[in-house]
Amino acid sequence: MSNTMKTVAIAGAVAAAMTAQITTVEAAAKEKCYGVSLAGANDCAAGPGTTCAGTSTVDYQGNAWTLVDAGTCADIDLPDMADGTPRQGSLEELDRDLPA
Repeated sequence: MSNTMKTVAIAGAVAAAMTAQITTVEAAAKEKCYGVSLAGANDCAAGPGTTCAGTSTVDYQGNAWTLVDAGTCADIDLPDMADGTPRQGSLEELDRDLPA
């Protein structure tokens, strides 16, 4: 193998390692936040009756989650529920706004 090919191979390996590290850091800076996504805009696993991303059927569905920046889940501005109760995101599944 020529020196140029070795240099290109090493540069590619270093770039791949750096990309993997950046992706890991970005993923670590996110957390699942339940009850904040609009219908059809959730990330994976939206509870019973759904299979994966985009399958929630109710706005702010309590068992559907979206990845958000770590530490921001409870601070997301959401509209109050129909009875005037404040709505808030949660790091745990919620028993509110579930499909009928």
